[in-house]
Amino acid sequence: MKIGVLASQGAFAEHIKVLEQLDIEAVPVRLPDEIKGVDGLIIPGGESTTISRLITAYHLEEEIKTLVKEGKSIFGTCAGMILLSKDISGNTTKALDLMNIRVKRNAFGRQRESFEIDISVPVLGEQPFPAVFIRAPLIEQYGDGVEVLAKLNDGTVVAARQDKMLVTAFHPELTGDYRFHRYFLDMVSGKI
Repeated sequence: MKIGVLASQGAFAEHIKVLEQLDIEAVPVRLPDEIKGVDGLIIPGGESTTISRLITAYHLEEEIKTLVKEGKSIFGTCAGMILLSKDISGNTTKALDLMNIRVKRNAFGRQRESFEIDISVPVLGEQPFPAVFIRAPLIEQYGDGVEVLAKLNDGTVVAARQDKMLVTAFHPELTGDYRFHRYFLDMVSGKI
């Protein structure tokens, strides 16, 4: 199995490290040719406007959309979730328009309002997941085909799946808990 990690900007090195810990071949993706031949793709957290501009500048949009058309799995964390959405409320960042969700950027405030909290994610088992929120978005609205995987205690949706796309508002690559990455790899392999 070979997983590409969009390496334009953001927490790509941390995702690559997790994949290597799981004995998975991980390749940084910056150019269209580097996306060919991957079995799945991770779009990491970072600055969504910058990543969006780099996706456009390096002509990666069509390659990413082709992966989805081919039924390959994509995992978007934080900024990656923003970019996979159909709509970003109150913002001009260009979304990839792939997942039937509307997101709100920086929904929990600025950097100093970042936090970590244990959340229930039933698809990962009974043990709570240590979710790290850094200038995190949230899912304001979701439509047909979207399965909510996790909510905060107040009902805020922070993780979801649609077909072969998985998104989290938080950074699972920063936790030392690899269950979300394993779940994604099971999506890639067709186990779930």
